[in-house]
Amino acid sequence: MSLYTPISNFLETLDTTTIATERKEGLNKLADFLQQQLKENKEANITFICTHNSRRSHLSQIWAQTIAQHFNFKTITSYSAGTAATALFPTVLETLRNTGFKIENLSNAENSLYSIKYSENSHPIIGFSKTLDNSFNPESGFAAIMTCSQADGGCPFIAGAALRLPLTYEDPKAFDNTPQQEEKYLERSKQIATELFYVFTQLKTA
Repeated sequence: MSLYTPISNFLETLDTTTIATERKEGLNKLADFLQQQLKENKEANITFICTHNSRRSHLSQIWAQTIAQHFNFKTITSYSAGTAATALFPTVLETLRNTGFKIENLSNAENSLYSIKYSENSHPIIGFSKTLDNSFNPESGFAAIMTCSQADGGCPFIAGAALRLPLTYEDPKAFDNTPQQEEKYLERSKQIATELFYVFTQLKTA
């Protein structure tokens, strides 16, 4: 599927050789799970989990879905959740807009619903903060990816998960309301995109 040109250009800048060997060990486990699902002609669902489903888990969900479509893996779908529901943080949306995503606020609520599109004819990702048991998320057979250490430590068991894997990221929230805020959110977004790009380059079509 053809992505919006700025997003395609951004993906071309990613350098997977910068990923540390020990980091690749976890990424390869996710790739192995996805490859097995593809081999068995099953849908492959990934749920990215952090504490508030406001920053890292959404960036991970959106990049995983975008990159899956980029490589034409139509049976791979990404979701996100938190141990508590808050709201999708505005700087995440700003970072994605600056990368080329088209985003629309659908509800103007405290925990707004957002339409997030990465290509002209794709179904938009619906972004909003939610807990794991929300009906938007898969109930069984999914890969649960823990994107923050707090969620990893607080959720030793994920009901219904076929794989539970910690792939934690530093929280860009630490730079909120500082001169580095925009830079650090982009840095985290690019790290997540780079690592997920690596995962999808490991997959072979069934």
